[in-house]
Amino acid sequence: MAIKKHLPNALTCLNLLCGCVALSLIFAYNPTPGTHDSFAGLASAAYLIGIAAVADFFDGLVARALHVSSPIGKDLDSLADMVSFGVVPGAVLFKLLQYTLPMSTWPSSLGYLAFTVSIFSALRLAKFNNDARQSDSFIGVPTPAATLLVISLPVILAHDQFGVSGVILNPWVLLGLTFLLSGLLVAEIPLFALKFKNLRWQDNSLRFVFLLLSLGLLLGLQATAVPLIVLLYVLLSVLRPAAG
Repeated sequence: MAIKKHLPNALTCLNLLCGCVALSLIFAYNPTPGTHDSFAGLASAAYLIGIAAVADFFDGLVARALHVSSPIGKDLDSLADMVSFGVVPGAVLFKLLQYTLPMSTWPSSLGYLAFTVSIFSALRLAKFNNDARQSDSFIGVPTPAATLLVISLPVILAHDQFGVSGVILNPWVLLGLTFLLSGLLVAEIPLFALKFKNLRWQDNSLRFVFLLLSLGLLLGLQATAVPLIVLLYVLLSVLRPAAG
């Protein structure tokens, strides 16, 4: 019984550990413009955040399945999420902006605007913990979804098969993405959750359509598909029928 009680918190701690190690890799990364493999370090951090996202998905699932949910587990989950899905995306965007902005001139200070995402992630997590409307769905983009979009960027840059590096490494694109994600995190936009109470098509058609389209995008575009999948998630949520 004691082991069962602590299993969800162990998964949450794995989430936190992955976030901490990812941060160490991100801040150890020194951008060297012009080199082909200069994003490998950031890509390694991205893979760790992928593990953190899986742990974050299963900690709540396991807690509900074992009937061991607790206020401490909820608070621990938010604290871990703030590191893995709050500080990490801000740090990744900061490093990418540091790569693109001239370091010897005043525009380099614009890189610190990347941590706007971290601030709005904290606001998002605080709202989620105190918003009864978000028990079965979300209001605003969840922090893991926003973070998956951000961490996909260095993976795309490290293995750019579609020639999109020039778009990603535009400082105005990065700053625009920073402010867009910050707004979406706290926007009053209802978004569906990937929680299946059963496997009937009638009750989960939107979820099944999203998962099938996402799988197709991943098979065709690999890491480049991740930003499109997050966009698809938002669009399907906005355009879904009222009954969905």
